[in-house]
Amino acid sequence: MAFGVKRAELDAWKERVKAGEIAILTHFWLDERFPGCDTVTKVGCADLDKLEKWGDKHSLEAAWIHRDPYHPHFDLFGDRQYEILVKENCWNHIERFRLDKK
Repeated sequence: MAFGVKRAELDAWKERVKAGEIAILTHFWLDERFPGCDTVTKVGCADLDKLEKWGDKHSLEAAWIHRDPYHPHFDLFGDRQYEILVKENCWNHIERFRLDKK
């Protein structure tokens, strides 16, 4: 279940993904398969080559891409999520979701 993100933010992320841009969206999320994780960052791009190269830069395997036909993306959790958001200078995500307090 996703929450803590406005419809306009989600729609903007989807549009950037479809346009072939690297788009980053963080939101609160609960899934019992991932205990201890209450946020997820989705990094998407419809240009799979571009997304794979972005993933390589962060040591993410192409096999980890959720190959959604409209919004392919990586899901980032926990320490890796925080480390990548820092590298990408996404301080607004870190502060808004208090990722530096975990």
